[in-house]
Amino acid sequence: MSDDARLGWYAVWTRSRAEKSVRDQLTGKGIEVFLPTVIQWSRWKDRRKQVEWPLFPGYCFVKMDPRSKLPVISCDGVVHIVSVDGWAAEIPEQEVEAIRTLVSSTLALDPCPFLDEGDPVRVVAGPLTGVTGRLLRKGKDARLVVSIELIGRAVSVQMHAADVRAL
Repeated sequence: MSDDARLGWYAVWTRSRAEKSVRDQLTGKGIEVFLPTVIQWSRWKDRRKQVEWPLFPGYCFVKMDPRSKLPVISCDGVVHIVSVDGWAAEIPEQEVEAIRTLVSSTLALDPCPFLDEGDPVRVVAGPLTGVTGRLLRKGKDARLVVSIELIGRAVSVQMHAADVRAL
């Protein structure tokens, strides 16, 4: 088995507001890292400014071999790799790619609480064709919720209900 075959996506829990620093450190070590961000307005006393914020505060995603955690956990700002029963828990590739597709689209994203309810759906039309998630209906429009189940985080996007089909 080649080393690439052992690589998977893992969630790294970071200290508060350390996501970008962790991303930069990991990138500097040659490790593939994904930090999904959104642009939001931030207000100070004297002005308002658009600022890039992590989509999932406190988390970034790393492609790594779970047997080689030291370069990741030794970064300043890393709390730990999200684990289940003491083992680093791999995130399915399709969940990470779905978040990548959402972040790279021009649609307005709205981080939302993780939902267990709602029908699983696949987008069949528009810029998100092929993305799977859960459908949350609000009035005439619908919201597609795409989630990273392991960390209990999700993001939603408003779309037309006719653009999705039940799985």
